[in-house]
Amino acid sequence: MNFDMKLEDDFASFTDDDGIMVFVDSFDNKSFDVRIGTAEDSNPAGTISASSDSELNDGLLKLYNEFKGK
Repeated sequence: MNFDMKLEDDFASFTDDDGIMVFVDSFDNKSFDVRIGTAEDSNPAGTISASSDSELNDGLLKLYNEFKGK
C-alpha cells in the first residue's frame, strides 16, 4: 500500500485492494492515531510520533504490514 500523508494533515484514510482501510487522525500534527479494519469495524493499531512526512508514512506502512501479518 502506498501512503502519502503529510504532517500538516489532520485526518486521512487509505484503502487497499482487499478493502482494508487505514484511518489516521491527529490533533497536534506530531502524534498520529491509527485505526485499521473496515468502515464498519476498525480497531486501534497504534500511535505514530513523527517529525517528517517520510517518518509518518514509514510508520503507517509498518503498522499496516503488521496488521496484514507481513
